[in-house]
Amino acid sequence: MNWIAMVGIAIFCDAIRIFIDNYVTDVYYKKRGAVAQKLFYGTCYIVSMSIFLPFSGLDWGNLNFVTIGMLICAGIVSALSGITYYRAIEIEDTTEVSIFFQLMPVAYLIAGWLFLGERISLLQLAAFLVILAAPFLIVFSAKKRSRKVKFRAVFLILFYVLLSVSANMIFLTSESESLGIYQKIGFVLLGKGIGNVGIVLFSPKIHRRFRNVMKASGLKIYRPMLTDFSIGLVCEFLYRAALVAAPAAALASAVGDASEPIIIFFLGILFTILWPNFGREKLDKKTVFVHLIATLLVVGGIVMLQF
Repeated sequence: MNWIAMVGIAIFCDAIRIFIDNYVTDVYYKKRGAVAQKLFYGTCYIVSMSIFLPFSGLDWGNLNFVTIGMLICAGIVSALSGITYYRAIEIEDTTEVSIFFQLMPVAYLIAGWLFLGERISLLQLAAFLVILAAPFLIVFSAKKRSRKVKFRAVFLILFYVLLSVSANMIFLTSESESLGIYQKIGFVLLGKGIGNVGIVLFSPKIHRRFRNVMKASGLKIYRPMLTDFSIGLVCEFLYRAALVAAPAAALASAVGDASEPIIIFFLGILFTILWPNFGREKLDKKTVFVHLIATLLVVGGIVMLQF
């Protein structure tokens, strides 16, 4: 599968997952202690990867345990990034939080140059800038009052970006001839599960919040959370595979993270019409027009990447 197609599917899945995260945080956690749900997702990762990895064709006799340790560490770092992510969606709306994911391609560009020796052509750099213009168009077309995002949310997302990029740099620099790409991702997700469970269990307050919410919500909370996990699993595998397959990690990140606010906006409109609990977007002409222009920029940049 083409790396751009993998990024597209991954980002679409991630956009839906973000809405579900926000829904669970608002409805069940009442915007308090949402990080506690990581215990559920962590357990799901550990169970699913413990089933997947033994049947994935591992060459047990030639396993490099140093590499496996690095991959698991990458997963733990990724789990730590979730602490700041959940705190950010407690204090900001989905669309506001997604805008600051645009820091991701810049971080990948710098990290790829420093740690992977990646170089991109002038045409690819031009495409990179065209794609990144889309989210900035959305930000600066908004009313001044709505651009005043809380400093705390920006700070939290900055840490989320740095930790996420660090986790994927560890993943990308971990080489082993005995492990295939999906096996490597499997060990990362196993580490993410261990990290998620550890974060909650080592904090009695967060653990207590998890027990209270699950007990009060009953079985009805399991449907959105299991849906969230299943969609997230597809996203995790495809996005990391795209990072490996793309000419440069920054290009994969630019295509994905610049497209995500646009996808979130149009999904927000759809959810506003069909399921008001998920969507909060306003259907005014200016906003729709700006997002259409932003969509054209992203599509134009993706087309440029083909040459």
